[in-house]
Amino acid sequence: MRPTGADSLLIIVPAYNEEDAVGDVVRSIHIHVPGVPVLVLDDCSGDNTVGVARAAGAEVLSLPHHLGLGGCVQAGYKLAHELGFQCVIRVDGDGQHDARDIPLVFEKLKTSGCEMVIGSRFADGSGAHSSLLRSLGIRFFRMVLRPILGKPVHDPTSGFVGVNRKALEVFSRSFPLEYPEIEALVVLQRRRFRFEEVPCKMRPRTTGRSSITAAKSLYYIAHVLLGVFVNVLKYDGRLRAARAKPEVTGRQAKAPVPPGAGG
Repeated sequence: MRPTGADSLLIIVPAYNEEDAVGDVVRSIHIHVPGVPVLVLDDCSGDNTVGVARAAGAEVLSLPHHLGLGGCVQAGYKLAHELGFQCVIRVDGDGQHDARDIPLVFEKLKTSGCEMVIGSRFADGSGAHSSLLRSLGIRFFRMVLRPILGKPVHDPTSGFVGVNRKALEVFSRSFPLEYPEIEALVVLQRRRFRFEEVPCKMRPRTTGRSSITAAKSLYYIAHVLLGVFVNVLKYDGRLRAARAKPEVTGRQAKAPVPPGAGG
């Protein structure tokens, strides 16, 4: 698994107990983007996710401990960065992302000059296969993120995401550990990076179940909000500190020369 070409691409597939879906996900990727390496990130699954992924033709990075989605994805980003890949596209292991949309995300990533491309269920005005609870959460975070990002984002919770080398360098060092999609947008924006969205289809989950249940929804909202505002305050503080340095330096340069000095 080595990068080839100026626009080398790696597809990463985070998976946790997805033995019923991950094989079809990998095979579909190979069909629609042939020749592109696929790396399944196994988050210490208790089932046969690893065996099914390898049988389907994927490389597998098996994590020794369960890290959660953010830690799992960051492990993939770190490896991709170390190997020298220029672009990485994340496709979830539950089969909800359509591999036919990967070329759209990749083309936008190469031609737009932005650091992140989001495969969006809502960019074209639709929103199929979203539950009422999830739809309400997405609308809420749209409102929260609009003034922070300086532009609208239609699908802030999408896990169908492509990043270029500049974003990969950032995420390989620091990445939100839980529910990372929304916080990652804020991290990039505070570094003046850009994102775009492309319309993509989202298929209903046919196996397993979502990690975000109704019972976890309030925790999800509180956790993500806290992460967003911590990132905003952290990077605003760094910006103020950076702006203050030249002023301090200038004042020091104009300090009076003591009597008799230099004479």
